[in-house]
Amino acid sequence: MSAWAKDQGVEGSMITFLADTRGEFTAALDLVMDHPGPMEVLGNKRSKRFAFYAEDGVIKHLAVSEGPDDPAGDSDPSASCVDAMLAAI
Repeated sequence: MSAWAKDQGVEGSMITFLADTRGEFTAALDLVMDHPGPMEVLGNKRSKRFAFYAEDGVIKHLAVSEGPDDPAGDSDPSASCVDAMLAAI
């Protein structure tokens, strides 16, 4: 995760990158993408495309990019992109 933060130019900032290698956090948030379409391509369950803003461990805003025919949010990821998140907080 630190290499990703470095690549994105946010290493050492207030932004924290987290890994969820076993999907426990994703499952607790009920954000598991188990739609058959993506699973046929990816093979395993993945997390939905999401972003959240938290203060002191409390999620203040959660945004999920998905649609009825787009469970991965590929067509319109804007809900979980930086501009939407900044507008929401």
